Amino acid sequence: MTEPTPLPPLPLRTQRLVLRRFEAADLDAFHAYHSLPETARFLPREAKNYTQSMESVGKYANFVFEKEGDWVALAIEAADSPGLLGEVVLKWAPGRGQAEVGWSLAPEARGNGYAAEAALEMLRLGFEELDFHRIDAKLDALNTASAALCERLGMRLESTQVDKWHYKGQWATEVVYAILAEEWKARSEAKDPKV
Repeated sequence: MTEPTPLPPLPLRTQRLVLRRFEAADLDAFHAYHSLPETARFLPREAKNYTQSMESVGKYANFVFEKEGDWVALAIEAADSPGLLGEVVLKWAPGRGQAEVGWSLAPEARGNGYAAEAALEMLRLGFEELDFHRIDAKLDALNTASAALCERLGMRLESTQVDKWHYKGQWATEVVYAILAEEWKARSEAKDPKV
């Protein structure tokens, strides 16, 4: 993928979710979970203050997806109950046909399969609409919930990089999960790709 592929019309819809652009009205809900240390635990930055949350929501609301380094950043909302549950992102990574997927949910939304459903839709978008060759997820090795989610998505553990980053006062080991377009296609043909 060297030329930008246009995004399909938003929002994207799954069985239970609407994945849409962020709006100004999402700010308070976004800040409510991004200001929590438990949300920030496995993110590179500390818990956000209100100004940082405003900056993030503004950036997410106005994302463009035209070149390497750009992000698709979508708000996760239940189809039957409006309100922000979290976000799911797809980053156009450097290198031909490379992307990275990520997610973050509010505490009350965790444990319901929403992250899996949203991430699965981002993999579908990345492979079937945007024609990426490989999509990975980079995690702190201590983030066992996200590692289990990657495995449910059909991603394989590719590497463990010991003490890859130093953040929040300690060394962190990074694990990288990935899936290729051909693996996604085989998984989709073998069964309905639900998690």
